[in-house]
Amino acid sequence: MNSSLSRRNFLKTAGVAAAWTVTATAAPARSANNIVRVGVIGTGVRGKYLIGNLPKSARVTAICDCATSRIAGTLEPKGTFTSVLQSFCETSATACQTYTDYRRMLDREQFDAVIIATPDHHHTLAAMLALQAGLDVYLEKPLTVSIREGRLLADMVEKTGRVLQVGSQQRTMELNRFACEFVRDGGLGQITRVELPNYPGPLPMPSLEGELATGGVDFNLFCGPTALRPHHRHLWMKEDFNVGGLLWRGWDLFRDYSGHLMTNWGAHSIDMMQYALGRDDTGPVAIEAIQPDSIEMIQKDWANKTPKPDGQHDRRFWPVAMRYADGVEVLFHGPNEPIHIYGERGTMQIRRNYYSIDSPGLITDGPDPELVEKWAGDGHVARPHLENWLDCIVTRDVPNAPVEVGHRTATVCHLANIAREINRPLRWNPDKEQFVDDEEADLKLDRPRREGFELPTE
Repeated sequence: MNSSLSRRNFLKTAGVAAAWTVTATAAPARSANNIVRVGVIGTGVRGKYLIGNLPKSARVTAICDCATSRIAGTLEPKGTFTSVLQSFCETSATACQTYTDYRRMLDREQFDAVIIATPDHHHTLAAMLALQAGLDVYLEKPLTVSIREGRLLADMVEKTGRVLQVGSQQRTMELNRFACEFVRDGGLGQITRVELPNYPGPLPMPSLEGELATGGVDFNLFCGPTALRPHHRHLWMKEDFNVGGLLWRGWDLFRDYSGHLMTNWGAHSIDMMQYALGRDDTGPVAIEAIQPDSIEMIQKDWANKTPKPDGQHDRRFWPVAMRYADGVEVLFHGPNEPIHIYGERGTMQIRRNYYSIDSPGLITDGPDPELVEKWAGDGHVARPHLENWLDCIVTRDVPNAPVEVGHRTATVCHLANIAREINRPLRWNPDKEQFVDDEEADLKLDRPRREGFELPTE
């Protein structure tokens, strides 16, 4: 590769995803005015945000949430997103069909595609049922809560030939795409090391006795594939549940439902690393959690984002080291800062819609940095990513963040958390997607599912 990458050459390939293929499938039937009819599963903060980011080529015709209060809040005449729903629903916000169980919604409704913004432990089942129903899917990251789920979901996408876009929206941000493709195509020369923020992992599930709560939530549906528990305020977003002043979705803290910050925010930085390294179809071969000298110093980096560590041996905060087959070393350490990619020609930093390089002469005609202000200021950061998905529904092209990309990114997240839980060096075979000669670690690849919420097998 030449030592510079022109904007013209970048734009020629910016709309083309990595070399993934899907089964050729005709576009689904459209409504009379050629609008894509969309169902939304999960109307919490993220679900409402995605509704608000939809362009006019989509119309929401049904919404689903296990909490009737959230459904009512979404349709409330004075609600924040009512005007959005009124413009998307067939006639008005009140005409939008409502459900508490997405299995019923997928059985009964006639639409073209679904947006899934549920808690993480519902992602795979909701997506697989939607794919079986012949629908295209926009699935929020992280893709899954286990590595096995990701492979089953990717297989289902291939079998059905539907379009699945993972909500890794940085894949569609011009500055991110340029920076990652610059590195991937040799702009920094040989890469030796990557440093990423050290996102904390989840807490083990506590007993949660004595603080039950109500509020219109069907907790059988919320628990879904996990063990059935009473509705507890620490599993739900409540105004009186704060961590360091930050309001948290309670379920996001616990392993039964999520990988916490490693799979939440970490999915973005890991996705950019995989993209930049050209590793969208593979993963590391060695993983190890590293006990720090001072857990208190690490916790300060995340003081307002997660509960404090329970002593020096709380491995949620431990740094993690990884190595790829070609020798590239990866280290998760430090606070929520840009990714640092070290190459023989220089070092690049990448975060959301931003990059910088310590050898600026390597890039002669990159994207306009002022695009940062454009993305940050209009409140529709996810819109281009949703537009890419909707375009692919019509053209049947591969979206910018296809399922295999999301699966491989989530796998790296899961490997980091598993290394902390196992607490010894692990070897990983990214082709077989299993640990090397390690039955104990292989038990972490999947999770049991409650009866009635099993994954479809065909």
